[in-house]
Amino acid sequence: MDFKAIVMGVAFVLMWSSAFTSARIIVADAPALASLAVRFLLTGTAGVLIAKALGQSWNFSRAQWKGIIIFGLCQNAAYLGLYFLAMRSVEASLASVLASSMPLVVAALSVLVLKEVPKPLALIGLVIGFVGVLVIMGTRLSAGSDLVGVLMCVIGTVALAVATLAVRTTGAGGNVLMVVGVQSFVGAIVLAALSPVIDTYEMVFSAKLVWAMLYTTFVPGLMATWIWFKLVERIGTVKASAFHFLNPFFGVAIAAALLGETVGIWDVAGVLTIMVGILAVQMSKAR
Repeated sequence: MDFKAIVMGVAFVLMWSSAFTSARIIVADAPALASLAVRFLLTGTAGVLIAKALGQSWNFSRAQWKGIIIFGLCQNAAYLGLYFLAMRSVEASLASVLASSMPLVVAALSVLVLKEVPKPLALIGLVIGFVGVLVIMGTRLSAGSDLVGVLMCVIGTVALAVATLAVRTTGAGGNVLMVVGVQSFVGAIVLAALSPVIDTYEMVFSAKLVWAMLYTTFVPGLMATWIWFKLVERIGTVKASAFHFLNPFFGVAIAAALLGETVGIWDVAGVLTIMVGILAVQMSKAR
């Protein structure tokens, strides 16, 4: 892994981890799915316009369209839709920790669905990582965290893992921004259809809400997704997913710093355990 890949990976982690804090700000003052649909509409429009200006095309093959649609449905509609709904009652730090367990879920799905044979280190990492997840979930639930919201996060994490595996089929090539834009439109369409059924249309308009929307739209929404695609193209899904071991730490730290969320000793223990587990899983796949 070269220096550029490391810089891209760390940048992605920081952007990705910060998204939970900005999302928590948004759902506190605006309808969750409607806000997310607007975000994807803005992200998709910006991505497609920039891609067109750079000469990129949306003339994808049938297999590419399939991958893009699966990615848009799983990551944008299912994963982020569920997380936005959950964070109405779930802390940003807990949401970021649950989402950061995605590499563990990817490894588990690779064994169960793709029939990959795991190495002993991978099995140890899976056990350690999921123990860390259970420690944090148990601690937060006993402290009063919403069970339904936590379950939404768990289901959303599985959807994110499926989306990560689907990246392998997109074959974006030089059209990365176009892929980001189009899959954002997929999420916008689905969430806009679901919003009238699920959302409560109450909003407290403020400068904080506007800044959170703009930041979430263009930093985690556009820049982080673009970096992720480029990173996967550069070093592959497995190595790129290794950077997720940093997400528990940064997610909790950013939420604590900006939202004042409390971090207990069991949270620290759980975060460290998850990080060790993710690192072990990824190291087991290194040649």
